[in-house]
Amino acid sequence: MDNRSVRLNKKSNLLKLDEYMYPLVDTDKPNVFRNLFPYEEVPKIAFNDRIVPHEMPEDIWITDTTFRDGQQSRTPYSTDQIVHIYDAFHRLGGPKGIIRQCEFFLYSKKDRDAVYKCMEKGYKFPEITSWIRASKKDFELVKEIGLKETGILVSCSDYHIFYKMKMTRKQALEHYLGVVRECLETGISPRCHLEDITRSDIYGFVIPFCLELMKLKDEYGIPVKIRACDTMGYGVNFPGAVIPRSVPGIIYGLKEHAGVPSELLEWHGHNDFYKAVNNSTTAWLYGASAVNSALFGIGERTGNTPLEAMVFEYAQLRGTLDGMDTTVITELAEYYEKEIGYHIPERTPFVGKNFNVTRAGIHADGLLKNEEIYNIFDTDKLLNRPVLVAVSNTSGLAGIAHWMNTYYRLKGDKAVDKKSPLVEEVKKWVDKEYETGRVTAITDSELEKVIKESSEKLGINLLYCRKHS
Repeated sequence: MDNRSVRLNKKSNLLKLDEYMYPLVDTDKPNVFRNLFPYEEVPKIAFNDRIVPHEMPEDIWITDTTFRDGQQSRTPYSTDQIVHIYDAFHRLGGPKGIIRQCEFFLYSKKDRDAVYKCMEKGYKFPEITSWIRASKKDFELVKEIGLKETGILVSCSDYHIFYKMKMTRKQALEHYLGVVRECLETGISPRCHLEDITRSDIYGFVIPFCLELMKLKDEYGIPVKIRACDTMGYGVNFPGAVIPRSVPGIIYGLKEHAGVPSELLEWHGHNDFYKAVNNSTTAWLYGASAVNSALFGIGERTGNTPLEAMVFEYAQLRGTLDGMDTTVITELAEYYEKEIGYHIPERTPFVGKNFNVTRAGIHADGLLKNEEIYNIFDTDKLLNRPVLVAVSNTSGLAGIAHWMNTYYRLKGDKAVDKKSPLVEEVKKWVDKEYETGRVTAITDSELEKVIKESSEKLGINLLYCRKHS
């Protein structure tokens, strides 16, 4: 009890007694939490109903790993592609730089050329950082290029420490601290990537390790960031879930017991169990200032937290986009499809071809009356993506009318409704298609053709020059 510090909690303005001192728990055998992770069964989510408080930081932001983790799972980007995407991130992040950082590889000439070209832009945000192997040679490379921060891999679960690195916890701790000290000696700010944190011994290894990292931060006067990496996507955001799977528990432990300030704390999620976005938002809610993401979620296995998703999570939590230009998201989606040749699944939120397309006739009828009924927000304004209705055998007159109004940008007195003779004529053609055995949706080009023919037949001008491109 005598060794526990008493300090003022600036939020409650009460003196707080540290609950416990957290020394390293060295062990001869790895603790792989076999009760939670039985390899031949589905992992288990257990609860102890210990609830920690929400503690969202005053400032939160997004960081990007598209050119690092995102590039490990696909054909490498060309230098020009990287520069184009980096430019887009700068515009997307807005004047406040909500997209705060981008991390890069430095190993190949192509990677370094991309870094130099991006640095020439002179943007304050996104700040360019790197990811390197834990070696003095690589630290010197970071310094030579002129970067202020670099990521370093520091695997923290016993799966990695014992099985991959063939070390004990004490040996790993000493090795990591030596590497971080070498980085600090060069004047570079290290960002420690705590790999596999959701299968690690939080209070037996992670907290003691981070306590030592915070001591090095104070000794050198250089920030030491902590990136909590949910490498396998095991994290859960449920209140009362047990660590190491509890995202609230991990963030709380790092802040309260390891003394990591919010501005030095970052969450990096993967989507193996469909939880990347929720877990990332949860990390914000419980005290991490930064959430790491990759454009369109492209990353290892099932991917990283999608950057575009966190843009809209930010807006929902803060009540404002803070100047972010979300139409850039649509530009990037089109660039990936047309220039990079990457196919985005049609139903991907915000960016997929069909994310705001409805096929049900009753939904189309509602959209025709008021698009707010079946559209998540004004997708035309925020993403330059007007809500669409695909024409099929279930679309009905309302669906065809809505498609025509959207596709040809017909508004006000130029808009058609389901009572229009032109809509009825097109509906007859659609019905005939499905009566003869068709099962697929009608394509845009087919509709263009039949609408043109029907318009000429009825003597109606739809102003084709206003067609949606």
